[in-house]
Amino acid sequence: MFGKPEWASTTLGVFMCQSCSGLHRNIPHISRVKSVLMDPWETAEVQFMTSNGNTAAKDKYEEKLPEFYYKPTKSDCSVLRDQWIRAKYERCEFMYKERQEPYSTGYREGFLWKRGRDNGQFLSRKFILSEQEGVLKYFNKHEAREPKAIMKIQTLNASFQPQKIDHTNGLQITYLKDNSTRNIFVYHDDGKEMVDWFNAIRAARFHYLQVAYPGTVSQLPKLTRNFIKEGYMEKTGPKHTEGFKRRWFTMDDRRLMYLKDPLDAFARGEVFIGSKENSYSVLPGLPHSVQGNHWQFGITIVTPDRRFLFTCEKETDQKDWIAAFGSVINRPMAPQEYAVEAQFKHKP
Repeated sequence: MFGKPEWASTTLGVFMCQSCSGLHRNIPHISRVKSVLMDPWETAEVQFMTSNGNTAAKDKYEEKLPEFYYKPTKSDCSVLRDQWIRAKYERCEFMYKERQEPYSTGYREGFLWKRGRDNGQFLSRKFILSEQEGVLKYFNKHEAREPKAIMKIQTLNASFQPQKIDHTNGLQITYLKDNSTRNIFVYHDDGKEMVDWFNAIRAARFHYLQVAYPGTVSQLPKLTRNFIKEGYMEKTGPKHTEGFKRRWFTMDDRRLMYLKDPLDAFARGEVFIGSKENSYSVLPGLPHSVQGNHWQFGITIVTPDRRFLFTCEKETDQKDWIAAFGSVINRPMAPQEYAVEAQFKHKP
């Protein structure tokens, strides 16, 4: 439930917001929806709601919810929210562990539509996720023995990107290769299939983190992560004399990547954003001597080694980016992030 609970399911005994009521209407054989304020209610329905309620429903329908399974929020895309409700109430996946096999066995194999790096066409590709091998891999040809790419679960991330990929079930998978981010864009026409892949990746990440960081349930948020912010900015080079060029920027935790196109397979460059305790800061505006920018709302990122200069088209964009940078800079660095920072400094 993501908003005011002004709607209810008279068959499940739960209250919900308007957004969720629309999703419940997709399963009319399971959930019959009524407005709390506008629809007439029978005495038996009121008594049923009184004797059940959201807490009782959660205890029943989420009794065996896996720790790794992603519970969507109001800001998540429709396929995540729709499949959560279907998994919970229609398929009863969190009442019976045997119904969780598609994403909990440590192995998953299937075909996804993958965007080609060079031509931009989506083609069917075979994917295999193996916890035992510690990798996700895909094959360019169905009968191929050797994978086209091998992605270690250690650096794997998945984020739903329906608008960017222009498909309701679009998923962006990222991983590190030689300390540089690689992007893979996939989708499946079946929403359940795509969400099962997403949670299978989370399960694999969960089990990896249990071994890497034993006894720390606090690692849960790191199973998968959404990008802090994305959008276009202009940038100039290290000498600050080069012309400003429009680039697509992605803020992925402490990695700021810039790409020529949002669907590029890899970034043109990456910047590590540390913490204020380590001499990182963000400032509005540009140095007075800088010229050549088309957009007027500047941002300066100060690092121990140099300054990075960006410009935004609108003042609201500038404020949003400064807030995004500030959220990272104001957060102390974790021990493992110092190792990431050192890798950036030793990049050729």
